[in-house]
Amino acid sequence: MKWIQTQDGSLTLHSEQYDETLHSLSGAKEEAIKKYVEPCMISGHTNITILDICFGLGYNSAAALDARRAGKTSIVAIENDETILQQVLNMDYPFSSHEMLCHAIRQGSYEDQHVSLQLVVGDVRSVVPTLPCTFDAVFFDPFSPKKCPELWTTTLFAQVFRVMKPGAVLATYSCARSVREAMISAGFHVRDGPCVGRKSPATIAIKPSE
Repeated sequence: MKWIQTQDGSLTLHSEQYDETLHSLSGAKEEAIKKYVEPCMISGHTNITILDICFGLGYNSAAALDARRAGKTSIVAIENDETILQQVLNMDYPFSSHEMLCHAIRQGSYEDQHVSLQLVVGDVRSVVPTLPCTFDAVFFDPFSPKKCPELWTTTLFAQVFRVMKPGAVLATYSCARSVREAMISAGFHVRDGPCVGRKSPATIAIKPSE
């Protein structure tokens, strides 16, 4: 892994295993806010429960914590690579909730009156089926469908669909046709997300209310 500075000044990592960066080079911090937090309307909830799939450097969770206004923000984050998690502890971090994330990485969780953050180290495909149906929002952020196709399947999307509340929103950066077809097969209503740093849009998938 090597550090790369993105165009908004925030850092990302390049994975040699997947030959991809963890974030858009147009801006890692911007991507977390514009492609994940804003589409899931985090700041509009008084109390919200979030599932962060492929936590990585934690930018999506951190952006959500920074965006909270009132009530309680509860996050269950899943990451398979402990090497990436260790990088969070000593890096120049672009969000003010850094210390909360560091505590969760060291201890497995962080809890106060307004925040609950649980970090699960493991394979998403094994962890998601064990979760309860409690989530208002899902951040879905694996490596690309081309490099990591096993995490972009109808089977996994169906498992994620099950743990989301009716009306809950899933946000992801990919707009690949195969991804959207898998989401639709799993039961989601799918629409374009924002275009950030490129011409093609992100994707927003909604679990129908009924």
